[in-house]
Amino acid sequence: MGVAPYARIVEDVKRRVAEGRLRPGERVPSTRQLARDWGVALATAAKALSVLAQEGVVVAEPRVGTVVAQPRAGQERREAGRGEVAAPAGGAGERDLARARIVRAAIELADAEGLGAVTMRAVAARLGAATMSLYRHVGGKDDLVMLMVDEVLARFPLPRQPPDGWRARLEASARAQWAAYRAHPWMAGVTSLTRPLPSPSLLNHTEWALSALDGTGLDATSRMHVHILLYSYVQGIAANLERETRDRVSTGLTGDEWMHGQEDAIAAIAGSGGYPAFAAAVAELGGDFDLDLDVLFEFGLAPLLDGLATVIGGAGRPDQDEGRG
Repeated sequence: MGVAPYARIVEDVKRRVAEGRLRPGERVPSTRQLARDWGVALATAAKALSVLAQEGVVVAEPRVGTVVAQPRAGQERREAGRGEVAAPAGGAGERDLARARIVRAAIELADAEGLGAVTMRAVAARLGAATMSLYRHVGGKDDLVMLMVDEVLARFPLPRQPPDGWRARLEASARAQWAAYRAHPWMAGVTSLTRPLPSPSLLNHTEWALSALDGTGLDATSRMHVHILLYSYVQGIAANLERETRDRVSTGLTGDEWMHGQEDAIAAIAGSGGYPAFAAAVAELGGDFDLDLDVLFEFGLAPLLDGLATVIGGAGRPDQDEGRG
């Protein structure tokens, strides 16, 4: 059996990084460029970039794109054997180091197999440690998941110097969140709007957004609504990244392959006469439509901020209808 197309792309990019032809911080080819260069489907190119992100070779940078990751200062080398979780007797520093190793192992597992695969037993097996030894460092799966979220968001920090204006600040938050979801799709399934996770890193984004809206005239309820609406926009699109990863595992088909299998059914619906607008759009597209979630994110972000501008710009103004007869 030959090497899968996405794996060939992964090895080529890694080779170029190792040889110095792609340096840390330099942009790597986009999904569309990889698809063109290698003659593969967009989903195949996207999978290659996802694998590279999971392996820490590349990272998504807001406003820039996917770039070669910077080597981590003091990055630990993997031990020759399976790791052992440090015992708590070594002091707070050693306990923190052990907990960090547990969190990293859990993130690697979630990246590879989805959040559902993350159990205390599975993480312990990945570390070559006894399951009960993990409980010396984390309180349980819920605690572990929150630590995973904090670790991932720390890899995609908000700007140290906030940009000027509420719009630029909200956009910076949205892009940082999207980059985190893009690299770790399981993140989108962790939190809900009605039961938010008490994560310090997530609260950093809440603080950032609410601070950005200070002085706009919006009341506290409206400020919270703006923040939650923007968060739900990013998370809502990102949820499909995780769903596609899960569906690919369960069906063995890429998104493009699955769509090819639906072509006859879609053609029948379009030709039934009951959906003229849909039929006209399909005909105009001529079968040439690839749903790129990165493109969709960009397509909707500016209009969303434009819409919020009408609300924020009108905050605190006298009712324009007042006095009209």
